Amino acid sequence: MSQNESSPSLYAAREPVFPRRVSGPFRNLKWYLMAFTLGIYYITPWLRWDRGPSLPDQAVLLDLAHRRFYFFWIEIWPHEFYFVAGLLIMAGLGLFLFTSALGRVWCGYACPQTVWTDLFILVERWIEGDRNARLRLHRQKKLDFRKFRLRMTKWIIWLLIGLATGGAWVFYFADAPTLLHDLVTLNAHPIAYGTMAFLTATTFFFGGIAREQICIYACPWPRIQAAMMDEDTLVVGYREWRGEPRGKLRKGQDTAEQGDCIDCMACVNVCPVGIDIRDGQQLECITCALCIDACDDIMTKIGKPRGLIDYMALSDEANERQGKPPKNIWKHILRPRTIMYTALWSLVGIGLVVALFIRPAIDMTVSPIRNPTFVTLSDGSIRNAYDVRLRNKTGEDRPFRLSVRGDESLHLQLEGTLYDWITVPASSLKLQRVYVVSPPKSDPSMSGLTDFRFWVSDLSSGDRAHRDSTFHGKGK
Repeated sequence: MSQNESSPSLYAAREPVFPRRVSGPFRNLKWYLMAFTLGIYYITPWLRWDRGPSLPDQAVLLDLAHRRFYFFWIEIWPHEFYFVAGLLIMAGLGLFLFTSALGRVWCGYACPQTVWTDLFILVERWIEGDRNARLRLHRQKKLDFRKFRLRMTKWIIWLLIGLATGGAWVFYFADAPTLLHDLVTLNAHPIAYGTMAFLTATTFFFGGIAREQICIYACPWPRIQAAMMDEDTLVVGYREWRGEPRGKLRKGQDTAEQGDCIDCMACVNVCPVGIDIRDGQQLECITCALCIDACDDIMTKIGKPRGLIDYMALSDEANERQGKPPKNIWKHILRPRTIMYTALWSLVGIGLVVALFIRPAIDMTVSPIRNPTFVTLSDGSIRNAYDVRLRNKTGEDRPFRLSVRGDESLHLQLEGTLYDWITVPASSLKLQRVYVVSPPKSDPSMSGLTDFRFWVSDLSSGDRAHRDSTFHGKGK
């Protein structure tokens, strides 16, 4: 290469994608799922659930201030985070299962990036028109009043959607009606305003500006999904053996040697990531199946069989090239890989349900005070101190009785009361200093260490819990 020649650039400028409107079963399914998922997201914080006078009545609430997670009748405490971990494992296994069966179907139908991008494109189409009108507006260099008006209208609606998105998110972390009043009256915490501003900006940018760039460059899942798929995975593909050689359909032309594809570009024009599915499987494809709707519509109009672009498996290609029918769809879905993912998903789910139903309504933790490990009182008795944390998971105040078992010489004293029981408020944790005393001249153990057990009993329901600990004495 001569000095005057410059090396080719590895950077390609982005070509904006303006998908054309399409109708069909897959597009309708995406509309239904978009309405369903957005409805869940925006409406859930406003659902009420009566838990009693001392507990919040929001059905789904992440109460970080009191370290609680409320989900309808379920209350998750900080030490029960394994429930959240289990749900995340189930979500991961579910993603593996759907990808193994149907490819990147999560990305095409239910991913938040896809859902909000669909919503933003819908707004853009309402305001600026369908694909050709938006292309003309994009290519128009002069910023006249019409272009300015259309762009500003679109951006304002996008910002309102982003604001509603950020607002709905913060409502999950506080009582929604109270927080809404505080937001409107400018009395909310600055963190609430900051979170809403951040989510408004990111929703506007991801859904309105970046769009398919997030799926292509930012999302790691396209680079991982190949490990979840095999030759029996159903993915969106082009039947090249039926469509080629492609060519334009002209009146009076002999099409005997021509494939079914008329190179109308309908599949490309409706694709939200701007790829040509006829080039084969590509990392950018999100398996939204809009190209199937577009192609089937064209095939119907020209009198050709539908299914030139369709969900298909690589293992069926040889049979279809010979004119044989593909395998039954359930043979593709029910295979060892998907059965394994389903079994693992079910086992985790069953384990969480069992753990949820067998968890006790009361709980306790015991922390011995080690500085000093024991105190010798004036009458010769030995005293150990412990911090006992009592959890009352019920929706009402409960009396808890404490006792010790293990060595007959040990007896218990509660700091601040002459009784052996205390009241623990509803759905709260109470810290209680407890003293365990060994009488004079009755050192329980030759080594100075005695194992014993703390017991706590709910005097209202009879529920019990225990924790083991150790008593420190003088030794011999």
